Amino acid sequence: MIRATTAPYGITLLRVSLGILFLTHVGLKVFVFTIPGFVAYFASLHLPAILAYGTIALEALGGIALVLGIYAPWVAIPLALEMLGTIVLVHGANGWLFTNKGGGWEYPAFWAVSLVVLSLLGDGALALRPSQTRSR
Repeated sequence: MIRATTAPYGITLLRVSLGILFLTHVGLKVFVFTIPGFVAYFASLHLPAILAYGTIALEALGGIALVLGIYAPWVAIPLALEMLGTIVLVHGANGWLFTNKGGGWEYPAFWAVSLVVLSLLGDGALALRPSQTRSR
């Protein structure tokens, strides 16, 4: 049974945590790998440079939207698809464990599932722009 009085706060915790993770992920790309380094990495995967910039933008704007609660269930979907893309294009060939060389697909899969769960649950409490109005 779901506790109606506390569930919205659990959803908020999930939403804000996922948003912070994406913002720190962007920080890794910008400050550690650097934007030119990240673009070069995409080129090594035979992906267009514009996708590297799009990934940074998606993670930054998506992370902010999740933290603030701006249409969070809708924002979670493209972020989940991005995580699935990393499994297919990067981590899938490295095996299951994320501690494997090059990082396996365990962590991106958990991240994708968490985003889908958030999308199914809704905005939670304290959302600035809830994705839907209350049911009647």
